[in-house]
Amino acid sequence: MLGHEVSGVIEALGSEVTGFRPGQRIAISPSRPCGVCRYCQQGLHNHCMDMRFYGSAMRFPHVQGAFHETLVIDAAQAHRVTDDLSLSEAALAEPLSVGLHAIARAGSVFGKRVLVTGCGPIGALLIAGLRRAGAARIVAVDIADLPLACALKMGADQAINLAEHPEGLAPFAANKGFFDVMFEASGSEKALVGGLDVVAPRGVIVTVGLGGNISLPLNTLVGKEIDLRGTFRFHPEFAVAVAFLNQRLIDGRPVISNIVAFDQATDAFKLAGDKRQSMKVQIVFDRELA
Repeated sequence: MLGHEVSGVIEALGSEVTGFRPGQRIAISPSRPCGVCRYCQQGLHNHCMDMRFYGSAMRFPHVQGAFHETLVIDAAQAHRVTDDLSLSEAALAEPLSVGLHAIARAGSVFGKRVLVTGCGPIGALLIAGLRRAGAARIVAVDIADLPLACALKMGADQAINLAEHPEGLAPFAANKGFFDVMFEASGSEKALVGGLDVVAPRGVIVTVGLGGNISLPLNTLVGKEIDLRGTFRFHPEFAVAVAFLNQRLIDGRPVISNIVAFDQATDAFKLAGDKRQSMKVQIVFDRELA
């Protein structure tokens, strides 16, 4: 989904919009549920039957992403940001919301030992959320040094590069497993299956990354009574994410590796595709507002 992490400045207001003014800086939620379907009525807005989510092909006609200099949005999508928060940081509210929703799906992580596999922008911001939520120990795993360095800045206690140390998680498999909770944020079958060895009995695994069909050893899943839980997008977490960023309770700046002008968007996509060089690559229309 391209163009769903968005921030900007209000240029004009509709005649019935209150609580905002032109010139205000905002983070923009890409989530626009219908509000009337069965799931919206249950408070499960992220499962809306007629969701209009920027850059999503789930409905037809497809919803365009927000790579536009000017957007028309619903007032409910707008969340004010403080004067000292850059618009680049404000745009991180969306991936942070994904991480916060994943944490909510796991249940309480207070005092828990947590493994995070995959330390891209969502994994790194998820780690910051875990730190806020009181996780006792956070171990971050990836196959590249740059995301692991970022994970440590965001609050991980230990970082393991499995490309350099393939047996790096082996010590955590002793005594039926070490971790109470695992977040799989890479979409890798190998990472998910490997997690079954290091998650303790009655632990929780939350799958954040999307990787297609995966085969799981059900004997291990059943024998250790592990809870396997999915997590999908977010809705109420967006306001929480903006509040965390506004108050500097979470500092997302280590995640932003590059800010590229819109007329160099092709270069930005190439850069974003190389995880050895970049974390979060952002496109900006006006550098003075970044």
